[in-house]
Amino acid sequence: MTDSKQNGLLGLARRAGKVSLGHDAALTAVKQHSACLCLVASDASERLCTEFARAVQAFGGNIPLIKSDYTMAQFGQVLGTKTTAVLTVDDQGFAARIAELIGRE
Repeated sequence: MTDSKQNGLLGLARRAGKVSLGHDAALTAVKQHSACLCLVASDASERLCTEFARAVQAFGGNIPLIKSDYTMAQFGQVLGTKTTAVLTVDDQGFAARIAELIGRE
């Protein structure tokens, strides 16, 4: 996920308040069924990946869980934070378009 369109959409979704950043916020979004897409950094731990795979399956089985090409630092740079290993996109429109762009790579 290194396309400038994807960067722009993630940044726009963040500014619109439609992104939950970090472990606790993303897990809450999944549990409350507000998450539409879950992205995990390429250098996130296996424990984190497994935890979110189980959470998505248990609480919202239809939420796409994608292991991104971005590292934690790259997510942070795109979203204006230090680093983040996991995030959810909490808007169906943003999520669908980002997932579509990722699928084209």
